[in-house]
Amino acid sequence: MMNEVSTLKRICSCALSNGIPYRSFLTALVVGTILNAINQGDAFMGAAPVNWFKIILTYLVPYSVYTFGAVSTQMGREGSAGG
Repeated sequence: MMNEVSTLKRICSCALSNGIPYRSFLTALVVGTILNAINQGDAFMGAAPVNWFKIILTYLVPYSVYTFGAVSTQMGREGSAGG
């Protein structure tokens, strides 16, 4: 249990360090905007209702994917350097 807590703390610390939140935000902004234009173009042109839940998810997914990848890479480097 203690090892799991320690790992969770390392993950959170890594996710909030080294500029990861900023780069995740930029990635989400670019990718999310492109995907929203593709998926809800009709809604943005007034031909259909805007689905705000989908808009939020469309930005949240690339943010999460980038953060996951960056944290995985960082933790992998720490693991290989330590062992």
